[in-house]
Amino acid sequence: MTATDAARVATTRHRRVFVLLGSVQTTLIFTLAALAVPLPRIGREFGLERADLILLSAAYGLTFGGLVLFGGRLADRYGGRRALTTGLVLFATASAAAPLAPGIGTLLAARFAQGAGAALVAPAAMAVLRAVLPSPTAYGRAMATWGGLSVLGATAGNLLSGVISALLSWRWAFAVPLVVAVAALVLTPRMLPETAPNRHRGLDLPGALLATAGTVLASYGLVVTDARPWSSAGVLVPLLGGAALLAAFWYAERLAHDPLLPPRFLLDRRRALALTAIALSACGTAMTFVVLSLHLQQARDWSQVQTSAAFVPFAVALIASGRAAAPLIGRYGARAVTTAGLGTGAAGLVLLAFTGLDAHTWYAYGLLPGLVLLPAGTAASFAGATVLATEGVPQQQTGLAGGVLNTAMEVGPTVLFAVLLTLGGDASSLAAAGAALAVVALLNHRTK
Repeated sequence: MTATDAARVATTRHRRVFVLLGSVQTTLIFTLAALAVPLPRIGREFGLERADLILLSAAYGLTFGGLVLFGGRLADRYGGRRALTTGLVLFATASAAAPLAPGIGTLLAARFAQGAGAALVAPAAMAVLRAVLPSPTAYGRAMATWGGLSVLGATAGNLLSGVISALLSWRWAFAVPLVVAVAALVLTPRMLPETAPNRHRGLDLPGALLATAGTVLASYGLVVTDARPWSSAGVLVPLLGGAALLAAFWYAERLAHDPLLPPRFLLDRRRALALTAIALSACGTAMTFVVLSLHLQQARDWSQVQTSAAFVPFAVALIASGRAAAPLIGRYGARAVTTAGLGTGAAGLVLLAFTGLDAHTWYAYGLLPGLVLLPAGTAASFAGATVLATEGVPQQQTGLAGGVLNTAMEVGPTVLFAVLLTLGGDASSLAAAGAALAVVALLNHRTK
């Protein structure tokens, strides 16, 4: 075999590995959004109050975001492929149990378990990808595409869940993560290489417990502010308790010999801004789907299928921008693409805030412009920010980078979403999200 033939075979293998791991990553975020549109139907079926629906909506993200840092450490210590397989087994089992749930308790438990499995799968997938693509250039190109997969998964979750729920049942939405997880489990031994464990790394169990408990408690406290006043014990106790635990985690990490999250990892200004851009872009996307889904079904009396169809231009713009992002990053640099994407997304959110929530405006000029600008911007900002957040990370810390990256993705749709919703009406929340994106775009533009 000639060198050219060998290179061609290697490229084909790398592409197949990326498709497999990328499909898994997209499905993890699909699962996050899979109950967004059919949530009112689930509430009617189980007789749920608003607070129960909020918790059900946030359950997957709470454990995903709370455990993903520890999942990254496990991937670094025990090897990416082993961690990926373990996480997929848990994720698939929970995905099979969720549609069989007879009530809210079982469904909540399944969603929490799904999130725990995802917290192990997401950083492990990045660790395996890094092992397959050790070249910084090749890995950087892969990350430019990887960044758009999450917002693609969220869009697919919102679009397909409404159609599936209307034509079949909301329970069938769990067939997608189940099928993908089982397929990945079958293909992993054949397609993915063994990744060397790093037994010299400790697990930092105290740090993991503090980070997980603090993130889950604080996130839960913020999420329930939509149903309870800030002054209530149901908000203040978890919020203050979570904040105290996160402060203790930060202090403990400064003293730990082998910390779960080295403080200096987040002190890099470019990485911090990139992670903020990812969190805000995820927040803006999630907020748009939730706010507009409720608005279209409640204020305009649209069906679930009509609501899902309204977001088709969103998906088209997202895919087009995602495909263009990698070449643009190669030509203009990740920072420039991130800045432009943030600015474009900000414009889309502001347009939706001022024109999209008026029940008397036509879809073509009230909603459509914002539903094109927002995904075009967020896909570009996700791609560029993912490159910036993982740039210069040594291979032995790939799981850590994956954990931090996915934490930012989960913080947006849970924590930042909950905070922005408390600022006033839906229009004010969308406008505030747009303003935040614009500020980060300006800061990113000035950072060298």
